[in-house]
Amino acid sequence: MRLSATDVYAFQALGYLGSQEQTRWVSSEEISEATGVHRPYLVRILAALSAKGIVKSKKGIGGGYALARKPALISLCEVVRGVDGPVAPLSCISLNWHEPCVEEGRCHARASVYTRMRDAMLEVLGEFSVADLVKDQQQGVDYQHCLHHLLKPNA
Repeated sequence: MRLSATDVYAFQALGYLGSQEQTRWVSSEEISEATGVHRPYLVRILAALSAKGIVKSKKGIGGGYALARKPALISLCEVVRGVDGPVAPLSCISLNWHEPCVEEGRCHARASVYTRMRDAMLEVLGEFSVADLVKDQQQGVDYQHCLHHLLKPNA
């Protein structure tokens, strides 16, 4: 699993939303300005997060976005799944999007390496929450720098 630009943008937006008063609706324009995420892309990310129950949205005057739950109750695993789908490196070991493989019963790499990779990723992403992103937001950490460090296929 690699982090995508979408993950980084989602983390930045959620850190910002989590740092706001829970009763306040925050416009996409404000989030975009505060995070540097282009508004059209941000709106698509927020729509995906809203569909997964991570953020809630309200249309019209005075509307915007807010976290659906307290920051500590939203795991980064939930966020990554919300914007990118499966965390597992292969569908044959995915917990939610499993696709059977004819070699499942005798594939040593699947039973040992791939399953451990999945479990380790799920454990780490499940251990941290949006509350951790809020800490960075409050300290002025800008995840835009992370975009320059994303690994590319065949890098």
